[in-house]
Amino acid sequence: MSTETAVLWFRRDLRLDDHPALLHATERADRVLGLFVLDDRLLTPAGAPRVAFLHGCLRELADRLGGRLLVVRGDPAEEVPKAARQVGATSVHVTADCAPYGTGRDQAVAKELARHGIDWIETGSPYAVTPGQVSKPDGEPYRVFTAFYRAWLRRGWHSPARKSTVDWIVPQHAPEIPDDPDVGAMKLPKPGEKAAKRVWKRFLADGLGDYDTERDRPDHGGTTRLSPYLRWGCVHPRTLLAALADRRGAGVQALRSEIAWREFHADVLWHRPDAARRNYDKRFDHIAYDSDHTTFDSWREGRTGYPVVDAGMRQLLAEGWMHNRVRMIVASFLVKDLHLPWWWGARHFMRYLVDGDIASNQLNWQWVAGSGTDAAPYFRIFNPTRQGEKFDPQGDYVRKYVPELRGIAGKAVHEPGRRPEGYPEPIVDHAHERQVALDRFNRVKRP
Repeated sequence: MSTETAVLWFRRDLRLDDHPALLHATERADRVLGLFVLDDRLLTPAGAPRVAFLHGCLRELADRLGGRLLVVRGDPAEEVPKAARQVGATSVHVTADCAPYGTGRDQAVAKELARHGIDWIETGSPYAVTPGQVSKPDGEPYRVFTAFYRAWLRRGWHSPARKSTVDWIVPQHAPEIPDDPDVGAMKLPKPGEKAAKRVWKRFLADGLGDYDTERDRPDHGGTTRLSPYLRWGCVHPRTLLAALADRRGAGVQALRSEIAWREFHADVLWHRPDAARRNYDKRFDHIAYDSDHTTFDSWREGRTGYPVVDAGMRQLLAEGWMHNRVRMIVASFLVKDLHLPWWWGARHFMRYLVDGDIASNQLNWQWVAGSGTDAAPYFRIFNPTRQGEKFDPQGDYVRKYVPELRGIAGKAVHEPGRRPEGYPEPIVDHAHERQVALDRFNRVKRP
C-alpha cells in the first residue's frame, strides 16, 4: 500500500497547535517532514537578540517533535526542493508569508518545486485576516486604521484549527541549530510555544481587565508581552481572538484593537511593499533631515538627558524589548527633536528588538514620523518630560533603567533641571526643536 509524503516548511509559525498548514499536510499525506531553513538573507540583518530567540524557539519545537525536525542552512530555493525530493514528498505546505522578501522567495521556491512535479500549498497566514482581504467597497485598500478596523471586525476570522495526529519523518541528521549569537547580559524572554501559552494564560488571569489603561504604563508592566511570540508564530492571533470572543469590557476591546493594528500594518505593507524602506507619503521625500551621528549615538545609548527617552533606549539594550508607549516617545524624539531620519531609528530597532517585525516596525515608525498612513500626524510631537510624568508618574520606570537617577524620588525624576553627577544635560531644547520640526513639517503637510 503506497503512502504519500509531505513537507511542512516552518517559518513564522513555530508551533504545533492551531496550525492550518500542518492540518492540511496531514489531511493530504500519511507522513510529514518538518523542515526549517536558516536563510542568511533574513538572519544576517536580524540582530543577535532576535536570532537567539529564534534558535530557542527551534530547540523547543525540535524537542516537542522528539528531534524530528530537519534544520538546514542555505538558499530556500535550493534547500526546500532538495529536502522534498530526498523524502519523496509530493507536496510542500507552508503558512503564507506576506512580507516583501518572503513573497518573492516563495515564488522562487514554488517555481523550482514545480520543475520536479511537487505541489506548493499555502494555507493561512501569520494574521487573523490575511493581508489584502480587507478592502473598501471599491476594492481599494484602507489608508486609515479606524476604517480598516471596522471592516476587519465585520469580515471576521476563522476559528482556531483543530489538532491533528502527525506521523513525523525522522530526518537523517539531528537538528543542526547553531549556537546562539552573543547577546551579552541581555535578558531575553523564554522562547517557544509553551512559554507563549504561559504568558497568555497569565495575562488573561491578571492583565486583561485593566489592559485599556495599564498598557500605557511602562512602570506597571501592563502589556501582554506576547509580541516576540507573535513574531515567530509561537501563538497565532486567531487563538487570542478566540479566547476574547466571549469576554466583555474595555480591556478586551483595547486588546482586539491592538491586534488589529498589527494586521493593518501588514495590510499596508502588502499593498505598498516599498513602505518598508521609503516614505509611504511621497511628499515627505522632500522634508529636511539632519545627519548628526553624534546625537544619534546619544539616542542609541540612552544618554540624551531626557529620562524617559534614556530609560526606553536602555531597556532596549538590556532586554531586546521596549514598552510600546515608550517606543512612540523615543521615536518622536529622534525624528522631531533631533530631526534625524525615521529609517535610522527603524534599523536600530530591528537590530535589537526580539519582536522585530518589518511591517509593524517600519509602519509604526512612519506613523510617528508623519510620513505614514495617519491623516494628520505632522503636528504630533511628544514632549518627553510631559510624557514621562503622565505615564511614569512616580518615576519607577526611569529609575529601573537609569541608575544615575535612582536618588531622585517620585515624579521629580522627570524634571529637566534635576541632574546628578554622571547624568548628561539635555542634548537639545525640546521647545525650540519642536518649532523647528513644525516649520519643516508644515512645508510638506497635507493641504
